[in-house]
Amino acid sequence: MQSATAIVPVILSGGSGTRLWPISTRERPKQLLCLTAEETMLQLTARRASGPRFGAPIVVANAAHAQEIEDQLGEIGAAAQALVLEPMGRNTAPAIALAAVAAGGDATPLLVMPSDHVIADVPAFHAAIEAALPLVAEGWLVTFGIAPDSPETGYGWIKVGEEIAPGAHRVDRFVEKPAREKAEAMLTDGSHAWNGGIFLFRADMYLGALGTHAPEMRVAAETAMSRARHEGKRVYPEAEAFAASPSESIDYAVMEKAAQVAVVPVTMGWSDVGSWDALHAISARDENDNVAGPEVLMLETSGCLVRSDRARISMVGVKDLIVVASGEDILILPRGRSQEVKRLLEAMKRD
Repeated sequence: MQSATAIVPVILSGGSGTRLWPISTRERPKQLLCLTAEETMLQLTARRASGPRFGAPIVVANAAHAQEIEDQLGEIGAAAQALVLEPMGRNTAPAIALAAVAAGGDATPLLVMPSDHVIADVPAFHAAIEAALPLVAEGWLVTFGIAPDSPETGYGWIKVGEEIAPGAHRVDRFVEKPAREKAEAMLTDGSHAWNGGIFLFRADMYLGALGTHAPEMRVAAETAMSRARHEGKRVYPEAEAFAASPSESIDYAVMEKAAQVAVVPVTMGWSDVGSWDALHAISARDENDNVAGPEVLMLETSGCLVRSDRARISMVGVKDLIVVASGEDILILPRGRSQEVKRLLEAMKRD
């Protein structure tokens, strides 16, 4: 893959990852943890966009994680060209705007990736990037549509329209997280993809779309960056200016409204690792369908995910459970209900 202009990875690392509590917390969220491999999810994300095809990444993150991010990227030789530290969370559209300004606001192509996703087939991902590049050069905003394998109600979907370049299609429409019946129908008709939240576009085209569809957001990001404090590679956008930005996702602020929006469908072993159930599904399992570390003893146990960072866990005669111990906290719930971790955290706040 050759190009005169290197693609700049933009790694979004501001999420809290609390659906994987108690291992993942706001203080140490899932992207900074080794959940699916010996390297952290942040490191795996940086690796899949490294090499001569790509420039040094721009990372947008929480200031509390700055040192850990620098250390982890340094361990794999992937130092960021800029570490943009948000003064507060404003969702993905303003975060990407900060990165677009940091990249120079010019025709540089930006590959926007969440820091906490899994992509098992990196060559397929790179092939999808190649398919997107001709449209990106023409000013299109491109998203990558994940080939669906289940009627998932926890993701947004994309209706794939006419092919406008080899492997790339116009977006017919974005679909909000659907009800089960609608998800089943979209899976059956074969013309929809999951919205994986990965994008490729020129920095100037993204800022231009913001100027048209969310001008207050563009002004807030540009003002915050023009007044930013710099400490080496760390960039601290001015809090007061950035606080004036609306808090919106890139899908709502830009992608659903812009005229030239394309999708490249791709099968690449993608998961957002958004729950303990998702982690069980993508992990290597033993002959009894269990996912467990060496600190776990299991007898007559099947279909379980068991993880501990300290306590020894022993289980006899149970099945289809998620058991996670971290420090003083222990989580136990049936497989299939791990999305309800959010309910537990809300209940804890009320206590």
